[in-house]
Amino acid sequence: MTRLFLGNIEPGTSDDEIRAFLQRYGFPSFDAIEHEPGDGSRPAVLVTFEGADPTAIGKLQQRIHNMHWKSRKLTAQLLRDGFA
Repeated sequence: MTRLFLGNIEPGTSDDEIRAFLQRYGFPSFDAIEHEPGDGSRPAVLVTFEGADPTAIGKLQQRIHNMHWKSRKLTAQLLRDGFA
């Protein structure tokens, strides 16, 4: 299992928009998504890829970290097992 934290997304961004964005940059379809609204100023999602190669996801993560999408500068971080 590989988990990707995608932060500072535009409020109201749908799961389908997130899936399409990630797939546009080579990610496989995620198996689960969890929204982390926080205080609302920097919403985030945690997406899970079951059975995906963590090394491959890590290389893709580097492509989208600090990318501008929907007028926001995204943060993308891989989370290791044992961290949430």
